[in-house]
Amino acid sequence: MSTTILRGTLLALLIAGTAAGQDKKSPLVGPIEVLWPKGAPLATGESEKDKPNLSVYLAPEDKATGAAVVVCPGGGYGALATGHEGHDVAVFFNSHGVSAFILTYRIAPKYRHPCPMLDVQRAIRTVRSRAAEWKVDPDRIGVMGFSAGGHLASTAVTYFDDGKADAEDAVDKASCRPSFGILVYPVIVLDKPYTHKGSRQNLLGQRANDAQLVEDLSTEKRVTAKTPPCFLMHTSGDTGVPPENSIDFYLALRKVNVPAELHIYEKGGHGFGLAPKDPVLSSWPDRLIAWMNSRGYLKKG
Repeated sequence: MSTTILRGTLLALLIAGTAAGQDKKSPLVGPIEVLWPKGAPLATGESEKDKPNLSVYLAPEDKATGAAVVVCPGGGYGALATGHEGHDVAVFFNSHGVSAFILTYRIAPKYRHPCPMLDVQRAIRTVRSRAAEWKVDPDRIGVMGFSAGGHLASTAVTYFDDGKADAEDAVDKASCRPSFGILVYPVIVLDKPYTHKGSRQNLLGQRANDAQLVEDLSTEKRVTAKTPPCFLMHTSGDTGVPPENSIDFYLALRKVNVPAELHIYEKGGHGFGLAPKDPVLSSWPDRLIAWMNSRGYLKKG
């Protein structure tokens, strides 16, 4: 049995076990899909860490809306919080009829920019190119990110292309522009006093002092009228990644009339995911679903 299939099987068994006795229509967790079966660009080895992939959570057929989201867990570009910022989020989306694809992207110290960006772009292309197979609408594929994963998601909504029509690889023919973005306590700016320096260092390594590169990857400066609509969420109490990150990105969207919604809660820290145990913060996922509904992303058919 191949490593990819084995990992997918183990993940499926784990989900089935945690869901047993709770919901007979548990998320349809498929195998882990390696983004570049023949090897990722700039890869420096053949281990699992060299193979970015997607964990596929298809929405149950009786709930499926056709919407899909590529989820980028946080971790400061040096780790991946695939539990509360990955699996839990996918289960939540499935309960609302949204298929979710958790992205395992390449991280430091082995990988720096542009590898994470290439991975998220390839992830969006992959979902779009296989939309018919996975029964999702190619025009309703969003990207979501938490913390440093939020920076990666903000990169996806500001660095994109229409694909290459003459590409030999069918995936490369698809556009990597997300239909919408969801940025949760995101790292955005890389050149301000409220920059998360750990994320910047992990992403850029020895190039962390390259002023032009730092400016190019401060994604609020990359927003244009072609940037897709975005939902942003933060807390005033976040001292790790201050809310000015989300505010700057929101203001950049507003300046060019891109539809956006920003929620800043008074209390709360950082890295809480869906915040299921917080009676106040736990309301933010409902606000997200309301926004998605208002924009028609959850309309079936």
